[in-house]
Amino acid sequence: MKKYFIIISIFLINHFANAQEYKKAYFAGGCFWCMEESFDQINGVISTISGYSGGNLKNPTYQDVIYKDTGHVEAIELTYDPKIINFEKLLDIYWKNIDPFDSAGQFCDKGKSYRSVIFFQTQPEKEFIDKSFKKLEKLFNNKIVTLVWKFEKFYPAEDYHQDYYEKNFIRYLMYKKGCKREETLKKIWN
Repeated sequence: MKKYFIIISIFLINHFANAQEYKKAYFAGGCFWCMEESFDQINGVISTISGYSGGNLKNPTYQDVIYKDTGHVEAIELTYDPKIINFEKLLDIYWKNIDPFDSAGQFCDKGKSYRSVIFFQTQPEKEFIDKSFKKLEKLFNNKIVTLVWKFEKFYPAEDYHQDYYEKNFIRYLMYKKGCKREETLKKIWN
């Protein structure tokens, strides 16, 4: 019994020590369910949370964000291990999961709350973002309309939105197919 206690104690100590070194990143790319799915499968991403960011209303609800002008967008909070993946790589993954040329929203979701936004927390993150903008605008010979905002606050969405793509797999697939998300991404990024 003592042996198991020691093993569990070592595991917990290592887990919490690593948690201290994790970082967070914030992205908005239309439907937060789709953004969660895109990042959850990436090595080094510890967790994703669907929520709202960028607006002026404290503790917004889904109804507030979608139907009122709160300034928030549907966003995700990513917790990642910088020993495995860095912000620059996360940014590359983000780009390949959005339409950076659509200022009205993303795919079939239109409106202010569905705009694509990259949130930065530090000056080096802002510099990576600026560099990637220039690179993509040159590559596509087109203006990127994704917004860049300084991160201030993130509010987790209601429980039923968390891991929606796993909990409601069939509905999610129907939604994703109906929005032609994958078709659009292939046209842009292939």
